[in-house]
Amino acid sequence: MKRVTLQIPDDQYHFFLELVQKLGLERVDEEAIETKEETLQGIEQGLRQVKLIKEGKMKGSTLKDFLNEL
Repeated sequence: MKRVTLQIPDDQYHFFLELVQKLGLERVDEEAIETKEETLQGIEQGLRQVKLIKEGKMKGSTLKDFLNEL
């Protein structure tokens, strides 16, 4: 059996899933790819956290701690 990875435009995604189902193809997995909106929400949340850290309302972490998490 062969595996194919495709990038499907958001507006055609549901149609593609229906097509795969109707053709009787096996759906292996679905990658979690962030949408533009999700990416922007993440950036906005990060900026809010930076603001809170600067105001002293939230404790930040050191660069060393951040790198250790990676």
